[in-house]
Amino acid sequence: MSLPRLLALAELKPQDMADELQARYEVVREIGLAADVEVVLTAGNVGLSGAQMAQLPGLRLIAVNGVGVDAVDLAEARRRGIAVTTTPDVLSLAVAELALGLALATGRKIAEGDRFVRAGHWAAKGKLALGSSVLARRAGILGYGRIGRKLADLLRGMGMQVLYTARREVPGALDGYRADARALARDCDLLFVTVAGGAETRGLVDADVLAALGPAGILVNVARGPVVDAEALAQALQAGSIAGAGLDVFDDEPQVPQSLMQAPGCVLTPHIGSATTDARRAMAQQVLDNIAAHFAGRPLLTPYEV
Repeated sequence: MSLPRLLALAELKPQDMADELQARYEVVREIGLAADVEVVLTAGNVGLSGAQMAQLPGLRLIAVNGVGVDAVDLAEARRRGIAVTTTPDVLSLAVAELALGLALATGRKIAEGDRFVRAGHWAAKGKLALGSSVLARRAGILGYGRIGRKLADLLRGMGMQVLYTARREVPGALDGYRADARALARDCDLLFVTVAGGAETRGLVDADVLAALGPAGILVNVARGPVVDAEALAQALQAGSIAGAGLDVFDDEPQVPQSLMQAPGCVLTPHIGSATTDARRAMAQQVLDNIAAHFAGRPLLTPYEV
């Protein structure tokens, strides 16, 4: 009996999860050879365009390994009745951890201090310049979804006051609500960006928001690169209009603008928010479970409302 065929545009990790996919299905890697497939496995930063969907007349499921769907043509999926699944919840802690780590690395000059020691400057030049406390600050979370709320739990547990912005105020939330990004930035010292990507949030953190954050403020982005105006951010860092930034995501990954590479007080990581063994294994299992449910005619475990 032949195995069901699917198109894989992304890899599952760790390797044993990729091996499991290979054992269960005939995995096709090239879209030109996949006209008859019902399922596409992709990732949040890879997505699936309308033009690609047009090459797949039998497509019934887009299984996204991640929570980002801004690179998926949701309107076309909706028009054709194609289901979309993501991997919510299981990566929230990993991304929240990294957001906190970036804040600490930026405020306390951890990455800069590492470079300072390795370059021999400690012995030659003496002490590194003073950093600033992170946990004594008031935090703002731009995007109060699963990741944002998990981050809020971590921050609150360390005694921080937390504010948030979402499309609407969340009933019963333990944190203070602000109606928009500028008001949130004005009232916090540490601005975490965890909002969903896409056209609605492109450039949401612009020069005005950065100005509201102020010269003592730190920005951390673990959402999507285009949510933050990269040039406005680079200019604010160069001018000292904000104190620093921790960035895990960029507009044109893996390309990073030189203006950010050269900006002072900027800590950069290569989109590793969910890159822990535990998180990636749980994500891969959700992908496998959703694909298995589709082929078995069972309800999908984590459907995304398209």
